[in-house]
Amino acid sequence: MWNLEWSKLTDLLTYNAKAPMIFSSGLFMWLFLGFMLVYAILRKRDTARIIFVTIFSYYFYYKSSGFYFFLLGIVTVNDFYLARQMNITTTKWKRQLLVIASLCVNLGLLCYFKYTNFFYEMLAPLWGGTFHTLDIFLPVGISFFTFQSLSYTIDVYRRQLQPLDHLLDYAFYVSFFPQLVAGPIVRARDFIPQIHQPLWVTREMFGQGVFFILSGLFKKAVISDYISVNFVERIFDNPALYSGIENLFGIYGYTLQIYCDFSGYSDMAIGIALLLGFRFPLNFRSPYKSESVTDFWHRWHISLSTWLRDYLYISLGGNRKGKLRTYINLLITMLLGGLWHGASYNFIVWGGLHGLALAAHKGWRDLQHKPKTIHSHGWKKTAAIILTFHFVCLCWVFFRNSTFEGSITMLTQVFTNFHASIFPQLISGYKGVFLLMAIGYLLHWAPDAWQERCTKLVIKMPLIGKALLFIILIYLIIQIKSADVQPFIYFQF
Repeated sequence: MWNLEWSKLTDLLTYNAKAPMIFSSGLFMWLFLGFMLVYAILRKRDTARIIFVTIFSYYFYYKSSGFYFFLLGIVTVNDFYLARQMNITTTKWKRQLLVIASLCVNLGLLCYFKYTNFFYEMLAPLWGGTFHTLDIFLPVGISFFTFQSLSYTIDVYRRQLQPLDHLLDYAFYVSFFPQLVAGPIVRARDFIPQIHQPLWVTREMFGQGVFFILSGLFKKAVISDYISVNFVERIFDNPALYSGIENLFGIYGYTLQIYCDFSGYSDMAIGIALLLGFRFPLNFRSPYKSESVTDFWHRWHISLSTWLRDYLYISLGGNRKGKLRTYINLLITMLLGGLWHGASYNFIVWGGLHGLALAAHKGWRDLQHKPKTIHSHGWKKTAAIILTFHFVCLCWVFFRNSTFEGSITMLTQVFTNFHASIFPQLISGYKGVFLLMAIGYLLHWAPDAWQERCTKLVIKMPLIGKALLFIILIYLIIQIKSADVQPFIYFQF
């Protein structure tokens, strides 16, 4: 009995690379219940509550990424003191040096852990060397917390934000566990004013939080995981073994999977934050309803797209230096946005395609002299949504495949080896997968008013009703889940 208890305690306190902590795991759910109990006790004790949440956030990151949690501390301490020094320095060149130092530390960590092997492989032929992959572990969520911390130092440099006085407050902001490892990228200007506000979770906030958590769990643990394990992975692992129609529905499956996976995480992060008394901005707004690629990036991963706009696109000159420069700036922004997702030519192609599409759409809109706010109607709107959706699907092929050759093979199968006649067999062989895909797409394309009604319904439910919904969803997850925990897709970024 003693050995069994000690083993459980060891599992609780040590990092397991095969089972990192994620929101949809049973371990996190039990820990979160205990966390909420202590959090409620400390409700009126600001400093103690902030210390407790910060410690739990570091523990959460350790359970997600292991020993590399110390990188979070390096980024936090570095940017806190650089921002403070930046605020009291009046000399322009000194302020520029300080913000460059912040960029070097954050982007330096990002480049080392994420891009060393990529650049090594690319440059090795120049000196006649042989490329051998270096064993460099990619810490979970490093792209998110470095970008979040950079937004703080850049805002202080631009004098759009006053730096914090206490390191603890900044550590709380950077490490806040709901959004730590996969976003959304929460801006300091939105989050910091909430830190010392009186902690009060209204009935509306609690109900919204429960709805977002339930919605996120359903998207991730029911739809995304099931269609991934039982269909999408098989197609993408060996596209040449499957016909064009199987590859096409594999692409449709991944298009739904990545949305349900990432927006599911964002929904849970937003919901957990609401239960703790904090509001995060929405990160997704039904992106596959978009009428153009521009509209898509107003709806998909909004925290990243607005970050790239405010800190990269505008810094490059935005649309202030003529039309040609605007198109080039859009392309550069999306190429770097693709590279942010990973060190691979596939990600560069993905970003490049989106950059070209954004530039083409802006050019067409300029030629038509149409304002940004104008929208299509009727059959034109439907056609625009279908065209945009399939362009996004095409780009996901390069995003998902590990090699460029795999992407070309998949597209070749779709366009040259289609075999539509086997569609009935495909449906028959993957009934559960196609049922969940149909449910997922129907829910996604349903009117926004439906979600608003569901949210209000959950808010009005008594506590026992909310608990019953959780029990039903957990039972459903247990019935269909795979044996292994499926990590969130965006953990790799």
